[in-house]
Amino acid sequence: MRTIVDLPDKQIEALKRMSESSHLSRAELVRRAIDEYLARHLPTQDDGAFGLWNKRKTDGVTYQERARDEWGE
Repeated sequence: MRTIVDLPDKQIEALKRMSESSHLSRAELVRRAIDEYLARHLPTQDDGAFGLWNKRKTDGVTYQERARDEWGE
């Protein structure tokens, strides 16, 4: 997918120098920069449930067994 992004001349020049020294295209450098940014700033999928049972005094299996026992009553 193509995206148009306006960059200041200073960034274009820096990308040009980097592109020449690394033998990578400017587009590849921008893709890598975006990948790195996203890796640092996007929450992981596990964040929502992290520590969910942290304050409970019972583990998940024990809780499940108690809940199932209630169904039989």
